[in-house]
Amino acid sequence: MNVLVTGGAGFIGSHIAEGLLEAGHDVTALDILDPYYDLGIKERNIDICRDIAPDSFEFVEGSITDEELVRELVSSRDIQFVYHQAAQAGVRTSVENPKKPHEINTTGLLNLLLAADDHGVTRFVNASSSSVYGEVEYLPYDEDHQNVPQSPYGVTKLTAEHYCRVWDEVYDLPTVSLRYFTVYGPRMRPNMAITNFTSRCLNGTAPEIYGDGQQTRDFTYIDDIVGANLALLETGAADGEVMNIGSTGNITIEELAEHIIDETGADVDIEYTDAKEADARHTHSDVTKANELIDYEPSTTIREGVSQFVGWYRENREWYEPLVLNS
Repeated sequence: MNVLVTGGAGFIGSHIAEGLLEAGHDVTALDILDPYYDLGIKERNIDICRDIAPDSFEFVEGSITDEELVRELVSSRDIQFVYHQAAQAGVRTSVENPKKPHEINTTGLLNLLLAADDHGVTRFVNASSSSVYGEVEYLPYDEDHQNVPQSPYGVTKLTAEHYCRVWDEVYDLPTVSLRYFTVYGPRMRPNMAITNFTSRCLNGTAPEIYGDGQQTRDFTYIDDIVGANLALLETGAADGEVMNIGSTGNITIEELAEHIIDETGADVDIEYTDAKEADARHTHSDVTKANELIDYEPSTTIREGVSQFVGWYRENREWYEPLVLNS
């Protein structure tokens, strides 16, 4: 199968591309290589995919906001399946510059939907986010929970979901939106809490928490995210649906920092600073729907995943750590 992965040089996109290549599919990865974080990580992601199947992987540098490029790629590569992972990420970044995430996360998505529909793509999988929920009415979030995003980023992700729903209902393009809950694992973005805490601890520096540390997160290991995405190659049961893709539970940020201190053996104490604007206080996913539709069962607890990440980090400090420390 010919598959387009947007954001294919990024953390989640490259892992999905790996899984597709290992399963024998042909992958075109589109990525603008925005230096939102050090490009060395993205370049390594591309090299890893090339090494897996050099004859089945193509990298194209470009933006999903380039309508002509998107149309040309989908048609000339005879794309049958789209995994849309490209986005301007970052809740705090979107507060500082709301125009950029709107252009990429909304207009860029529309370009892809139009091209996919014109070419008769088999299925379009959209990466959404737990940020669409916003204000907590109850936990864990199920898909019927109210959507009151608290950041421009969350608004763009919710808008993208509605576009996908309309393209499924009105234009008969099969679409699925997966609401990710804080994804982590090897090669993750260096500005995420787990990477930052690990880097600090391994270098004898105290992990710094924004706020009181009692905010909770549902962290999802990258292998579980890839499994959920690849399951959609085999079933149409989820067409037109929105599904939570989360983990086996949640954890306070303070507990997370304490666990990383224990895993690294660092002799440091946690430091606290002011809370950041627009950050959600709590997240926790109900994955019942995903379990029913695609047999999704998260397999990695946060403590298991953090232990695996710290081990991977130690093995890859030579190339990964300088990027983190300079971010």
